[in-house]
Amino acid sequence: MTLMASTTDDVKQKTPASMEENCVNKHGDREAIETTDIIIVGAGVAGAALAYSLGKDGRRVHVIERDMNAPRRIAGENLMPGGYLKLIELGLEDCVDEIDALKFLGYVLYKDGNGITVPFPLDKFPSDVAGRSFHNGRFVQKLRDKAASLHNVSLEQGTVTSLIEENETVKGVHYKDKTGRLLTAHAPLTVVCDGCFSNLRRSLCNPEVDVPSYFVGFRLTDCKLPKENYGAVILADPSPILLYNISSTEVRCMVDIPSRNLPSVSDGKMAHYLRTLVAPKVYIWAGWTEVVPPELYTAFMSAIEKKDNIRVVPSKIMAAAPNPIPGALLIGDAFNMRHPLTGGGMTVALSDVVLLRDLLRPLRDLSDPYAISKYLESFYTLRKPMSSTINIAANVLQRVFRASSDPTMEDMQQAYFGYLGLGGALSNGVSAVLSGLCPRPSSLAFHFVTMTIYGVGRLLLPFPSPKRLWNGAKLLWVASSILFPFIWSEGVRQMFFPLTVPAYYRTPPGNKGIKV
Repeated sequence: MTLMASTTDDVKQKTPASMEENCVNKHGDREAIETTDIIIVGAGVAGAALAYSLGKDGRRVHVIERDMNAPRRIAGENLMPGGYLKLIELGLEDCVDEIDALKFLGYVLYKDGNGITVPFPLDKFPSDVAGRSFHNGRFVQKLRDKAASLHNVSLEQGTVTSLIEENETVKGVHYKDKTGRLLTAHAPLTVVCDGCFSNLRRSLCNPEVDVPSYFVGFRLTDCKLPKENYGAVILADPSPILLYNISSTEVRCMVDIPSRNLPSVSDGKMAHYLRTLVAPKVYIWAGWTEVVPPELYTAFMSAIEKKDNIRVVPSKIMAAAPNPIPGALLIGDAFNMRHPLTGGGMTVALSDVVLLRDLLRPLRDLSDPYAISKYLESFYTLRKPMSSTINIAANVLQRVFRASSDPTMEDMQQAYFGYLGLGGALSNGVSAVLSGLCPRPSSLAFHFVTMTIYGVGRLLLPFPSPKRLWNGAKLLWVASSILFPFIWSEGVRQMFFPLTVPAYYRTPPGNKGIKV
């Protein structure tokens, strides 16, 4: 199978159609590139997919990306089935071909010597619909190649330093190209999707970033997971462990470590932590299941000792809090982040791209930034079914899976584990929510409440006593204290009562009567 290993030269950097007859004008110390239809800042998953989809609709798109080399990320390696469906909607499903991507069919959850298989409910879909796991950089380069194949899309390597604002309206961007020249680019609409470390988000949203933990990742080779095409989640103390394939020969191991306990990589303390505290859990896990290949533990230990193999990324949580400015829009991780435990980030990003493409399609003219901004306020409500469902599921599970000395949190873990073990519609319902196949906040709330009731029922059996009633009450309190703050941050009204939000009914300016 041919692997994608594109570099900067592989991705076309062309002049967009709107710039063929444009000149480059001098303005002081900067050179000004005349306007295109839309500027996109960032060519990651969201930016490259959006560039292709808008280009296919005939828009003249100018993409400015800081680094055109393949990203070397340890996140963004799992695409949920719901995200794959969005790829199909965008016509980008072939971007998972020829990169040694594997089908991803679900997880096996391990706790205290027991394992539960949680498959994604794919029975009603065509056989090619499934999750995918891959190297993030290979996938991103395929998306960029696809966008660059359109004559009206230009991909340029450069660093955007600021937005051009005039009269409280964004007119374009200031940026440095790869040679260091100071340039400006103008467009009626600028879409910022420059990732989790965005330096432009502060003017477009009210960011409150929380970092509850860090993912420590490293690559295992010459080993296989117990169940083909399934990831493995080990609920262990002190850290939950996640393993999944990223190619036919490689397994990614991710260890979730609370921020307050993060050891240093440079002085060897991280390797010592993994060797003494995490590796024994993997060894015990291998003892639980006879199907675990014996070479997995050996590969784990070998990976820890490899130079520069251990990488650390912050697990950021940031609720969407838009501060709309005419002429600009924020999407992707620059706008909204959830804990990466469930791998839902790319699904949310691609869902946002589909929605934004559909909202922009009926617009023949982008020249009125105030009318466009008012109309695009509907984006923030219409995205909620997918984004809030996946965001809350990821953030809640991170809290539930995290090791704790509180016995009530242990009861929460047991309730979740037991609830999934019931199988049938209950297990499939939770799996559908996590995989993006059921983007409904009401379904998420139903399963969380039902799981909590199930957990309380377990505590009360075989018959209620004062102590058991007290433990059940504590479980209800803890479950509520975990769930409700995340619902509040996402917006109760937008999640559960979107029809009461005026922005839901916005129609395209100049196209009265057209309902999007």
